[in-house]
Amino acid sequence: MKTELKIAWRYLFAKKQFNAIHVITAISSAAVGVVTAAMICVLSVMNGFGVMIEQLFSQFDPDLRITAQTGKSFIITEEKKHELLDLPCIDLVSESITETALAYFEEKQMPVQLMGVDTVFGQLTGIENIITDGHYEVFDGAFDRAVLGQGLAWKLGIGVRFIHAIEVYAPKREGKVNMLRPDVNFNSERCFIAGTFAVNQQKYDENLMLVDIDLTRRLLDYDTTEVTALQVGVAEGYSIKKTKREIASILGEGYLIQDRYEQQEDFFRILRVEKLLTTLLLVFILLIATFNGIGSLSMLIIDKQQDIHTLSHLGASDSMLQKIFMLEGWMVNALGALGGLVIGLGICLLQEHFGMLKLGNGAEYVVSAYPVAVQAWDILLVSVVVLVLGALSSWIPARKVKG
Repeated sequence: MKTELKIAWRYLFAKKQFNAIHVITAISSAAVGVVTAAMICVLSVMNGFGVMIEQLFSQFDPDLRITAQTGKSFIITEEKKHELLDLPCIDLVSESITETALAYFEEKQMPVQLMGVDTVFGQLTGIENIITDGHYEVFDGAFDRAVLGQGLAWKLGIGVRFIHAIEVYAPKREGKVNMLRPDVNFNSERCFIAGTFAVNQQKYDENLMLVDIDLTRRLLDYDTTEVTALQVGVAEGYSIKKTKREIASILGEGYLIQDRYEQQEDFFRILRVEKLLTTLLLVFILLIATFNGIGSLSMLIIDKQQDIHTLSHLGASDSMLQKIFMLEGWMVNALGALGGLVIGLGICLLQEHFGMLKLGNGAEYVVSAYPVAVQAWDILLVSVVVLVLGALSSWIPARKVKG
């Protein structure tokens, strides 16, 4: 193999007259480089959007969320809660109750996702970092308060400086329905707006209303041990997977324990599918680019017929001659891939630090420029794909070389 590599290297880099074959070879290598750079840039941008979405949700979603596998609610006793808190891998446990209710404010009404939270919720999440107006508070010691999604507050036409209360209605869980007096079939509570928040996700910003968990229990006829979810904060340095197993061993069966990715499974599944389809499309383009090398290598083989006969007379076997030209074609693709990697990583680095490529005018988006996040796995994947396709495209014309 050492002799074949030396001969292939000489064909590629030795001083020679520049002719059409060399031009086509250079174009073939450049095409591979351009597609390789494009793959690195596109995959890094998609990674960047994934990281951005994860950061947005991490301000609101806990490390782990525990819900019932069947039904809406479950019972959590103080003993079980203390068992969870006694685990060294768990820092905080917060109770919450989430249910659909009707919000009414000055002739405007709309269904909302009412989420009752306890005092631990603010410590467990980054809710205070995403407050856009007012402050985070669900009970001030005298009055019930509410923190609304920014879009929901706009739809209701309410702001933090309004002095009128929001009325919240929910149907009673028990008792017969009174058809003559429909109003008595509902529980109602009043609360005053304390602030608005923005996760920059429609399902939160336009639907969610945070209130005190005691208000929610009164409104929905829940007792003090009944919840719809437990929010868990994992201690720093501990594995999420190991913590899930520890929790499952305490609670037993019948509970769904989800990490941040599983809590937003639909979003991350869409991102994965988009990345997969984009990768396949770019691989197809790369396939076309690498197979352009078949023509240039075939022309080189024709140009080197005299060298082939000379090497054959000197004792070179057909397999040796084939390896020479396979290595020649492979090196052409490898050089293109190396150049593409350098260019692609350079563009990503510039985009990350200077944000050269903007998203519109930046005003209507969460970020002003395309986010990028280069991952080692993507670099490895692109490199392997380019080299494998390069080897395949070199083998097709090289296998017909005979002395």
